[in-house]
Amino acid sequence: MTTTANITEIAKWDPVLTERVMGIIRPLLKRYFRSEVRGLDNVPNGGALVVSNHSGGQMAPDVPIFAVDWYAERGYDRPIYTLSHDMIMVGPIGDFLRRIGFVRANHENAASALRSSGIVVVFPGGDYDAYRPTSTQNVIDFGGRTGYVRAAIEAGVPIVPMVSVGGQETQLFLTRGTSLAKRLGPIARLACAKILPITVGFPFGVSLFVLPPNIPLPSKIVTRVLEPINVRKKFGKNPDIAEVDAHVREVMQAGLDAFAAKRRFPVLG
Repeated sequence: MTTTANITEIAKWDPVLTERVMGIIRPLLKRYFRSEVRGLDNVPNGGALVVSNHSGGQMAPDVPIFAVDWYAERGYDRPIYTLSHDMIMVGPIGDFLRRIGFVRANHENAASALRSSGIVVVFPGGDYDAYRPTSTQNVIDFGGRTGYVRAAIEAGVPIVPMVSVGGQETQLFLTRGTSLAKRLGPIARLACAKILPITVGFPFGVSLFVLPPNIPLPSKIVTRVLEPINVRKKFGKNPDIAEVDAHVREVMQAGLDAFAAKRRFPVLG
């Protein structure tokens, strides 16, 4: 059931502020990452759950790259809502993020946004995916998370797979650090961290999680929106969550493999 609090959070989206922010970040993304988004016509009318791989570590640029091209082509009549971790949705920063379409990642917010005919972007793998090692940078891995499937089924909206390449080339990702997080036990739990990734970047070299904070390399990032998946049409009235998830990941892996095969050089694209 949708609560008043959730409706209020969704309603905080401010198209005027969003347009101003897009105007500022668009030239930065286009020049620094030479970003491209292809296949926007695959996003259907009405509510849609865009499911994407997540790349780039703590400074993952997936959302702004998708948003600047979407709003440039389609205008500001239909908002993009991004399901986000509670940790960043606090204080003045949280208030600002809500105004440009970020909402806390929970079932109620997802349902409210989807039923309002908005586009909801979700990264099922979260930080686990964003910090995947460079050796597996072109592997779709949600870490076993399937909640997005249930959200799409209950809202009666299609799942729109989206894949990107280049974001995982902005640093050298050595390990997620899951074993290290387990060994630290209470210390890691205090920081709400299930991973403690180790990366190598510029200008500080080795970084543990976010310290010291390295600057992303100017890797060319290209994103493709794939064809929507009508879950009930393909899997029947009572779809199996695991089966749907496996199919979505299979479709995304095939799309990512084809995309990655055309990439000639790391960073340069």
